[in-house]
Amino acid sequence: MSGPHPAIVVIASLFPHGGRPGAGLFIRERMFRVGEHLPLTVISPQPWFPLQGLIRRFRPHFRPPAPVQEVQEGIEVYFPRFFSLPGALRWLDGWAMAWAARGLLRRLQAEGRADIIDAHFAYPDGFAATRLGRWLGLPVTITLRGTEPRTAGYAWRGRLQRQALLAADRVFAVADSLRQLALHEGVPEARTRVIGNGVDANRFQPLDKAECRRALGLPADAPVLVSVGGLVERKGFHRVIELLPALRERHPDLRYLVVGGGSPEGDWSGRLQQQVQDLGLAEAVHFLGPWAPERLKEVLSAADLFVLATRNEGWANVFLEAMACGLPVITTDVGGNAEVVSDPSLGTVVPFGDAAALQAAIDAGLRRDWDRDAILAHARANSWDSRVAILLEEFRALAG
Repeated sequence: MSGPHPAIVVIASLFPHGGRPGAGLFIRERMFRVGEHLPLTVISPQPWFPLQGLIRRFRPHFRPPAPVQEVQEGIEVYFPRFFSLPGALRWLDGWAMAWAARGLLRRLQAEGRADIIDAHFAYPDGFAATRLGRWLGLPVTITLRGTEPRTAGYAWRGRLQRQALLAADRVFAVADSLRQLALHEGVPEARTRVIGNGVDANRFQPLDKAECRRALGLPADAPVLVSVGGLVERKGFHRVIELLPALRERHPDLRYLVVGGGSPEGDWSGRLQQQVQDLGLAEAVHFLGPWAPERLKEVLSAADLFVLATRNEGWANVFLEAMACGLPVITTDVGGNAEVVSDPSLGTVVPFGDAAALQAAIDAGLRRDWDRDAILAHARANSWDSRVAILLEEFRALAG
């Protein structure tokens, strides 16, 4: 084989395209950096059934149409469709996804462009990848990203997820809590490795706070909280909003910046705005909508504290992005959150569902004099370069 190798084919149903520009950015960020060193192609199977266009009339974010193929940053991304009924027979999605990608992957293999299949999320993507690997004789890696504990609780999907983990040649996890799940399912320890996400310190860095606040129309001296993510129940914006009346008794000019929009998980925009109106917080809560990643530093730099009262996460990259802008983080003890906010100097992790603990942590965080330089240093120590070096080592060893 001439030139750099091995050639990687990424299998990821969650991947950005023209209809869903914000989907799976964390996967693209990671793997396109690998693509700077190794040949890379992406196959992103998209769920489809004949009447889903009708559903979009009532749920605009439901399965936005994807192109057949795009070139993103010089890398080919394919979007084959697989049959999937919404909310039904989800245990068939892995099989359907594999069949949808089979012909394309076979062609890539014949062209010398497929040496390793790299899947993201264990089910359905990882299951589809292990079927494809078996059919075409290719090694498979699966990266666990946070949905796996919930999937394990389903009878059929949980069983197929376990089959995928046991069949994979390597199982990567963005947090050790997810690696422990793989070990519990019977994956040999030698086939697992924790490789967290990284942060681009060139893209995320502190800007002048006063200028950023002026651009957003915020008072210069007001205490400011910020949350970034999809406006869905899981992310917990409503859990922060419900605490604001009590927090504003101690911090009268407190402001809360809500950054994000609807996602394939749903859209709580209207519900959150109604909650704000019911609590009389129209002046305090600013719904800023989705922001492009390259501009997020502008809103993060305007804040004093990053808060995410999330129900479930794998490795929340937004924590490192906030830290790279000098922000301490207040979050919940779920998934890999405590592995990212790994020291009290970086923020506070509270039990999920404990509103009193969350309120106390935010109050104390606003009063505390944080060592912003230490927070910045921690973020910069978790750069993408170190993560990509490990991935390249793993891929080359697997191909060797």
